Amino acid sequence: MELRLKGEDGPSILVIEHDPEIGGPIVEQLTADGYRSAFAHTAQHARALAVISPPALILLGHLDPSSGALELLAEIRNGDRPWQEHLPVIVLGSPARPIDLLRAFAAGADDYLARSAGWDQDGNGLDYLELRARLQSLLRRATFSIEPPLPRLCIGPLLIDTSSRAVELHDRPIRLRPREYALLLHLAQEPTRVFTKHDLLRALWGLQVPSYTRTLDSHACRLRGKLALVSTERWVINVRGVGYRLKA
Repeated sequence: MELRLKGEDGPSILVIEHDPEIGGPIVEQLTADGYRSAFAHTAQHARALAVISPPALILLGHLDPSSGALELLAEIRNGDRPWQEHLPVIVLGSPARPIDLLRAFAAGADDYLARSAGWDQDGNGLDYLELRARLQSLLRRATFSIEPPLPRLCIGPLLIDTSSRAVELHDRPIRLRPREYALLLHLAQEPTRVFTKHDLLRALWGLQVPSYTRTLDSHACRLRGKLALVSTERWVINVRGVGYRLKA
């Protein structure tokens, strides 16, 4: 396995791209700008590098097979190990297919940038400058949006221990998948507030534009069903036409 970790002081950026003639120059430019950069050419390679040095941001290009990049993005957004589900991801995609942009945002991309042939040569020019500007903006937002959660949230018989990510209802443990837990915790921090669907998709899935995906509704339904196994009360309330709130 080829390991390429460069830079010393800046945030760690993981470039994932099957073509070294595209990914290599980007890594070289990032390194010259002071970022710690790593280059992975397969999804398996990316997972291995993330274990060695957890990235602060991912630049996600093409992977084999053609659906590989979006599959890896879904894996990240699910919070599967070794990924942090809120990890910022910029997708580097095709300039000629708008459907790729829509699919990337629906899958959880934080930003999308159409790559050009300029990166194939030396990785510099206006394309790289735009990439760097978008990357810096995402890193700033990620840094300032991280707030330490309360160690324990108690809402009546519902207990959420954020240190262990354990959830109990009526003293009975509830096993939740990472996204279900994230949704419950987000609602529980302001239990009487109605969160719009766009608010939740942006906060939990990183979608910056309105989306018609049913992902949120599916997760809310599964979360509601698991809580209903130990309680007759409805805890995840669907406010029709607006979004969701927790039972007050």
